[in-house]
Amino acid sequence: MDTPDPVLADARALVLRDLQATGAADAETVSALEDAVAIRRWWAEQWTEGAPYVAGLVAQDLQDALLTSRGKWPLCTACDHLDPHPLYIHPDLGGPDPTWVCEVSGIEVAPLGRL
Repeated sequence: MDTPDPVLADARALVLRDLQATGAADAETVSALEDAVAIRRWWAEQWTEGAPYVAGLVAQDLQDALLTSRGKWPLCTACDHLDPHPLYIHPDLGGPDPTWVCEVSGIEVAPLGRL
């Protein structure tokens, strides 16, 4: 199984790519991403079999962190709903191939790292 460092680096890269794609990669959000990766380090070290879950969990941790400081991120641009609403990672608790899904329509918008 992968060691935590490459798994965490891959998770960071995927989430950073989505931050950049949505224009949200400022110093504050990148710092929050670094914090989310650091928090998941212990978890990844304790459960190396959980490597496929790390990227989705880092994305969810970042969403939670940004909710209080920035608001909902990332916002959906895939459906015609009038109110701004976020995307969420599916499956909920991470897993292989995490995907951004619209909370309103249920549409799968993009894999993590490909917004």
